[in-house]
Order: sequence, then C-alpha cells, then structure tokens
Amino acid sequence: MPRPENVLIEKLKSGDISQFDFLYRSYKRRIFSLCLRMTDDYSLAEDFTQEAFITAFRRIDTFRGDSAFATWLHRIAVNIVLMHVRQQKSRGPMASLDDSISEDDVSMGEKLGRDDRRLASSIDRVSLEAAINRLAPGYRIVLVLHDIEGYEHSEIAELMGCSVGNTKSQLHKARLRLRELLSEASELSQAGKLERARGQTAA
Repeated sequence: MPRPENVLIEKLKSGDISQFDFLYRSYKRRIFSLCLRMTDDYSLAEDFTQEAFITAFRRIDTFRGDSAFATWLHRIAVNIVLMHVRQQKSRGPMASLDDSISEDDVSMGEKLGRDDRRLASSIDRVSLEAAINRLAPGYRIVLVLHDIEGYEHSEIAELMGCSVGNTKSQLHKARLRLRELLSEASELSQAGKLERARGQTAA
C-alpha cells in the first residue's frame, strides 16, 4: 500500500500544484527546526527552508518513493546547509572534518560515539539547546545529524564527504565540548542561586 504522501506526490507530478501547498504546510516546521539546529541562525534557517522546498518542487519528478518523502526532503535540506557551510571561508571546526585521524581516534570514536544516556538524563531541554547552539559549526552539524535527527555515521560521512571514522571522531569531540558547556552553565546557575540566596538573607 503506497504511503499517503505518495498519492499527493503523484498528483503533483501530474500537474496538480495545489498538492505542494499541503506538503509544505505539513513539513515546513520540521525542516525549519532542522535548519535552525544546524545553523543557529533564524534568518538563514528560514532561507534554507524555503530553498529546500523550492528544490524539492523542482526535483519532484526524481522522487521515486523508495523512502519516505520526509526522509528525501530532510536530505535535500541537509545538503543545502552543508553547501552553504562549504562556501564560507575555511574555518577550523569545519576544516577538521577533513583532517586525518589516528587509529586511536577512530576506536575512541566508536566507543564514545554511542548514545550517551548520562548526558541525556543530566540536563534539561533548554540547557541542551543553548549548549548545542554554542558548539562550533562542524561539531554542531555532526551532533544534530546523529544524536537528534538519527542519521547513521555512514549517511553523515556520505553527506559531508569524509570518512565514517572522521564523523565518529567529530561526534566524540562534539559531545566532550557539549559536556564542558553544560558543566559551565550548571556552575553559573548554581552561583546565581547562591547570590540570590545571599541577597534574600541580607534583606
């Protein structure tokens, strides 16, 4: 049985443009959220979301339905963001995706590139979002794709044009940096509570 959206897509391919408006309204928020997490820039995220849908509309005849439309659309959006990043002048965090890494780095990435339950259970959503936004672009993109969007390392490597070992190493480094940022935020929060408590006592 065909997926519900595939019926709409077949109508769209046949010239019924009104179906695209329904698909746009159905997936806009999800694609915008993905772009925003990857860029940490509201304006860019809006632009990339629009570009993703325009690209999807132009390439709709190439969609064969082998995967869900959402998966296909996500890949288009990710490629658009990555294309933008590559067009920016070379920056350390992104350039490091192409660096060669040692066998030790790969094995450590394989070991620590798994789900980090301690990290997930020790922080709240707001703190996590703020910390992710403070990550360097290269780290943030790999972390978002793997830990939030659920991409496999092989898929990320294909999208980013690097090795699987490299994406695992980047994810490991991103998680280490994320822990540092969360620890800093926690310390600042505790310090703020102490200051407020002292102020209340003094009053």
